[in-house]
Amino acid sequence: MPTKVVTLAELRGHTTKDNIWVLLHGNVYDVTKFIDEHPGGDEVILSEAGKDATEAFEDVGHSDEARALLPGMLIGEFEKGTNETKAKSYQSTAAAAAMENAVEQTSNVFYFVPLAAIVAYFAWRFYS
Repeated sequence: MPTKVVTLAELRGHTTKDNIWVLLHGNVYDVTKFIDEHPGGDEVILSEAGKDATEAFEDVGHSDEARALLPGMLIGEFEKGTNETKAKSYQSTAAAAAMENAVEQTSNVFYFVPLAAIVAYFAWRFYS
């Protein structure tokens, strides 16, 4: 039986709890039916939806039993013309943007808190 070839656009199109695909080791899996049974909760899988989840999958150290479930969820192979790094770069870009936003917000807090303290000190000195 020929294996379906899944494009990056198709992979990214399946990111909801009702229809969720992930890329693992060059293969695309439909994990929709398993999401409610996942021991780590559905948030873990949803955070990897529509992208290369290989690193996250391996970092956790899934059991042989978990790996045995994968063939039943196989959709097909990830397209050969687009390597997994494009799927990873989508993830990395989103993570980098979130990190930059967090750093920017933190920088603003660290700027305004001391400034507010200085203004409060001089206001106290002026009115006392």
